[in-house]
Amino acid sequence: MIERLNPSTLRAVPDQYAGIYSHSTRLDHLKTLVAFSGQVGVAKDGTVAPDFAGQCQQAMDHVEALLDAHRLGLDDILKVTYFVTRAEDLAELSEIRQTRWHSPNPPAVTTLIVAGLVGPDWLIEIEVLAAA
Repeated sequence: MIERLNPSTLRAVPDQYAGIYSHSTRLDHLKTLVAFSGQVGVAKDGTVAPDFAGQCQQAMDHVEALLDAHRLGLDDILKVTYFVTRAEDLAELSEIRQTRWHSPNPPAVTTLIVAGLVGPDWLIEIEVLAAA
């Protein structure tokens, strides 16, 4: 079982992030740990959406497909790292996460603004650590 920890000795998770962020996650009695390579907004046919929302949704589709392939679900995610190339997309990322990945058991999360990703037109990459 994954335990989500938000100790009172740390800053409280702001209400706007309550369903999409935990300060830490803990897993005892590990059976399966799965690390996902960073998933980007490139469709199976190689096309890339021109906008942040399209790329973010596509990257999330990939994460969900990998979870499904491992017979895992969103509540099995321990940690998500978002790599975003434009600070102006952070509000939209938060909105998409609230709509799509909001959970009573949110994972630990890190969001980084980076200078670029491998593909020059890529706007987001999502890396996940999940466990069962």
